[in-house]
Amino acid sequence: MNIKQYFFVLRELTGREIKRKYARSYLGILWSVLNPLLTMAVLSMIFSTMFKRSIENFPIYLLTGQILWQMFTGATNSAMDALVDNKSLLTKVKLPKQIFPLSRIYTALVNLGYSLVAYICMLMLFRIKPSITMIIVPVVIVLVLLFSIGIGYILSIVYVFFADIKYFYSIILTLWMYMSALFYPVENLNPQMQMIVNANPVYCYIRAMRGGVMYGQWPDTILWIKMICWAVGMLLLGLFVFSANENKIMQKL
Repeated sequence: MNIKQYFFVLRELTGREIKRKYARSYLGILWSVLNPLLTMAVLSMIFSTMFKRSIENFPIYLLTGQILWQMFTGATNSAMDALVDNKSLLTKVKLPKQIFPLSRIYTALVNLGYSLVAYICMLMLFRIKPSITMIIVPVVIVLVLLFSIGIGYILSIVYVFFADIKYFYSIILTLWMYMSALFYPVENLNPQMQMIVNANPVYCYIRAMRGGVMYGQWPDTILWIKMICWAVGMLLLGLFVFSANENKIMQKL
């Protein structure tokens, strides 16, 4: 399969996933815009009073972390069962196996694109001034995408052999979310917890995007190193795990 055919199949699979996701919804893909806004509104009502003195523009602070978090969790959760869900295609059509998890991850990226519409509207509503540092946003999104692809590939392989990983992963994500400082300032934590949160790769991406969008700050050298190493390292690990086990998939399926 050449590159052109590969991307054609990827686009068709992504379109199918989007249609399937919103097939029974009246609002359809509009939920990708409404969901982050509604979640932000609910969490802002709960936490804004608690953190309003320590976090300026709390709804934007929350929404910035939330849209990256939703992209990451949406990509990895949906990639997990991509191989099992496409068992019939895997057995009938000769396609690269890695394209199935990748199509799920790309679907999460498309949904993020719609969420960014809501995000831009909120930035204007809260009068966040445009700055040159905002160009960090697409860079951060690409790094999160690479990080998600690596984890998605690993999860898709593990799920074929151990379906219970889906339940374990949901528990891991709950802990991971609270360690990603979506709705609280890291500075309020004790030094030990700050160290743990700052080592969290998802928080590194959220921190960089918040700095570029809200505070006009470029990521420092250490943060750049962390973000790139996590993205590239996880992608290479995911590719290695997938390629090492893809021949065993058909036997198990």
